[in-house]
Amino acid sequence: MQNNIINVIGAGLAGCECAYILAKNGIRVRLYEMKPRYKSEAHKSDNFAELVCSNSLKSDMITNACGLLKKEMEILDSLFVNVAHNTKIPAGQALAVDRDKFSSEITKKIKENENIEIIYEKVDNIDFGDEITVIATGPLTDKVLFENIGKIIGKSSMYFYDAAAPIVYSDSINMDVAYIMDRYGNLGEGDYLNLPMTKEEYLSFYNALVNAKEAPRHDFDKIVLFEGCMPIEHMAKRGEKTLVFGPLKPVGLQNPNNQEKSYAVVQLRAENEEKTLYNLVGFQTSLTFPEQKRVFSMIPGLENAEFARYGVMHKNSYINGGDVLDSNFCMIKNNNIYFAGQISGVEGYVESAASGMIVAYSIINRLKGKKITFPDTTMLGSLAKYISTKNENYQPMNANFGILKPLEDNIRDKKLKYQKLAEIALKDIEEFKKKL
Repeated sequence: MQNNIINVIGAGLAGCECAYILAKNGIRVRLYEMKPRYKSEAHKSDNFAELVCSNSLKSDMITNACGLLKKEMEILDSLFVNVAHNTKIPAGQALAVDRDKFSSEITKKIKENENIEIIYEKVDNIDFGDEITVIATGPLTDKVLFENIGKIIGKSSMYFYDAAAPIVYSDSINMDVAYIMDRYGNLGEGDYLNLPMTKEEYLSFYNALVNAKEAPRHDFDKIVLFEGCMPIEHMAKRGEKTLVFGPLKPVGLQNPNNQEKSYAVVQLRAENEEKTLYNLVGFQTSLTFPEQKRVFSMIPGLENAEFARYGVMHKNSYINGGDVLDSNFCMIKNNNIYFAGQISGVEGYVESAASGMIVAYSIINRLKGKKITFPDTTMLGSLAKYISTKNENYQPMNANFGILKPLEDNIRDKKLKYQKLAEIALKDIEEFKKKL
């Protein structure tokens, strides 16, 4: 294995996870990264593994699909999960990180590894001869490279648009209106700021939102919006009460300043450890910046809000994995090319890193003369199975219990069902680890 060199294109979450695991196992890696010279419209930092949207990595509980996925990755010595826990900030049951510290620590660990050679240049063509190459260029893959990938896979490209929520400075939030409380928690305790709205306030906000101007986009008629990152204005257009049953749900968030039940509640989550920045939870948006300022300032408590970052909408590119990849994220027609990250058809921070892990262990075992298949009773294996299964309506997939191999017994209680599925998954990933 010592003489093999693996090319990894892209130092995002998937690329860093893949490169680190390969290098940790004595395999030399050339890691190509186009930053800092070139950046996509969503990237701001020069560091690797930049979190461009939310800083939340979802729940840490194993009865949550993403929590189970992180636990499986932790068992397999994930760089991503270890650094996330080292840089976490309070967020209730969720694992949220200080985004700058998170990417800085991953960058440091990658740069310090003697088996990783970092090459700062943009890759346009994937022509490395007989060398194994991992394409981990993310959902914002450069246009020229993506066109060349399209030629290699022989399929027409697909894409969807992803939206990021705005961030406001904490000292610009009206704390006479806001109150601290996690859902069903105690007043003054928790990791979320809550902004209550009466029915009249909500309706005024709602009407402004659905009539607000969106930022112009190219190829608008071809846009496919991924459900998990639906812009709030698009969600609102589904019906007047959609938001109050969704991201603005008031249940479990009693307003201490008013004994009457709030009609809607906007939640804000800290973006950094110092809590100087807050993210508007569920407020991914494609509105123009002036419209965001106007409409979101109508939310009680944000009337004088100062925005550290406005929400943006950007193109996310991915391939139809079910047509071209096997369960190791390897091209069926060219086994020297692997895909990892959101370009492969997984969706989400954790899922992207997880795909990089699967690719790394697949390559390691391939170099040993073995082919591995992650068990479909695990979240890792279920994601691998999903991306490699043909589907006419293929769309990016998050970790969820619906993709796991079902239980033999029909358990109606969801909590008990998820607990049982998680126990099986963790037992099986421990056994699988012994075979790696």
